[in-house]
Amino acid sequence: MPLTYRLLLPLLLLLGLASASAEVASTAPVYSTTRPSPDGIGKVYMGREIARVMSHEGAEWLERDTREAEEAPSKAIRLMGLKPGDVVADIGAGTGYFSFRMAAKVPQGKVISEEIDPDMIKDLQATIHKTGIKNVEPVIGTETDPKLPEGTVDVVLMVDAYHEFDHPREMMNAIVKALKPGGRVIDLEYRAEDPNVPIKPHHKMTEVQATKEMTAVGLVHVKTLHDLPQQHFMVFQKPAGARETKPSAATTSSREQ
Repeated sequence: MPLTYRLLLPLLLLLGLASASAEVASTAPVYSTTRPSPDGIGKVYMGREIARVMSHEGAEWLERDTREAEEAPSKAIRLMGLKPGDVVADIGAGTGYFSFRMAAKVPQGKVISEEIDPDMIKDLQATIHKTGIKNVEPVIGTETDPKLPEGTVDVVLMVDAYHEFDHPREMMNAIVKALKPGGRVIDLEYRAEDPNVPIKPHHKMTEVQATKEMTAVGLVHVKTLHDLPQQHFMVFQKPAGARETKPSAATTSSREQ
């Protein structure tokens, strides 16, 4: 065996092993399963059991009179720093509590109110008809795709919804794809670090966990504000030129605002 080949052989073997390891990693399942918790679905993503979805039966709770005092949503909207021409996507919009309040902040833009529950979409449409608000656009998505046009969204808002996504990796890949370069994701989640926040455990998230999951799809954690009574106000950004993370071929199958 020539000397050059003998010297190169170990390197070639290492490169082969590295390639094989990368292939295995790219096909490893994104999700696993566990025994369902009382408020979970038994599907685990990045160490977190996904929470049960709040159905249309909880719509009245979203519109409760005490919400402003408990959560300061008006302050949250001010903290978003919306511009008049922004296109905002409200993911898991529910009854549109945030959507219709944000609409006044973007008079030359619009709010895309995304939901997977047809009854919530009916509520959104009824409010549009009742109020005459023209720049709120209901969109019915799926568990894996919010159906947002690619590269058109300035700001994505998720209010106590992300932890309920049945397919968070696929959803976030689609959201990143819909964002303009430099576009922001604002994620409001009840603080799991605070035992005094009176919400079921799987309907809370820690800042560390949320950051880990958003980083996994190419978003950058810009800041977390601690101005709200019960929730993290976490801001993530899509870098210029970022590409979405494609879902694994071996991904298994097994949203509250």
